[in-house]
Amino acid sequence: MTSQLPPRETDHYTQLPDAAVVTTRALLAARENIADTIEARAMMCLHGPAGVGKTLAANVCLRELQAAQGEEVCRITFRARPTARAVRHELFAALGLPGEPPRHPSEFDRLLLDSLASQPRTLVVDEAQWLNRETFEYFRFAWDNPYTQIAILFAGGEGAHSVLRKEPMLSSRIFIWQHLKKLTMAEVQQVIPLYHPVWSRTDPEDIAYADRHAAHGNFRNWARLTAHTLTALQRTGRARPDQELLRWAFSRLG
Repeated sequence: MTSQLPPRETDHYTQLPDAAVVTTRALLAARENIADTIEARAMMCLHGPAGVGKTLAANVCLRELQAAQGEEVCRITFRARPTARAVRHELFAALGLPGEPPRHPSEFDRLLLDSLASQPRTLVVDEAQWLNRETFEYFRFAWDNPYTQIAILFAGGEGAHSVLRKEPMLSSRIFIWQHLKKLTMAEVQQVIPLYHPVWSRTDPEDIAYADRHAAHGNFRNWARLTAHTLTALQRTGRARPDQELLRWAFSRLG
């Protein structure tokens, strides 16, 4: 089985060397929630602001399930507001169906439903905030079919929750909602020294300073800050970050 999940080295922003996946409370909850959703062949919404680790959490948890259970994962991503026709074509590609896509919608639907009924699968719908009523209805149509064997994970920004909630026919079928938030300062002090070796040798007060002034509990911000901090250490020859060096790194973040 060929995995549609991205390679592990792409989990971290800019593929930051030596960065670790830290088992936060949010990641533990996501692991449990995704596993329960797949076991129930249900639907889940994983949402939150940009950079808090939604994609990483989904990829890490799904890789584990794929390795342990052989779950087939199909990824679908939309970058603009799609139509039902676009969903059909994305599903056709994600399922790896042979030949040319059918021209008539009814024929296309039969082909997709037959494929989705042939074996258990998990559909990961990324950037779910771009979806509209027409596309949500199509996913509901596919999931509601009594013969399909699919679980669906909708993942998206803050808008994904509100967009889904506007569609009661679909939102009433969501099995689990999980909102990922920024790290609190207490979590930053626990997590960031484990995230990258450079922070394991940094004074906790300087880590707090970096979070207050630049990272703001956001993993993607921490990844960018880490990359610039490593550059500064290399250029200055210093052994560990201090507030002077951090201020130089802040200047690159805008």
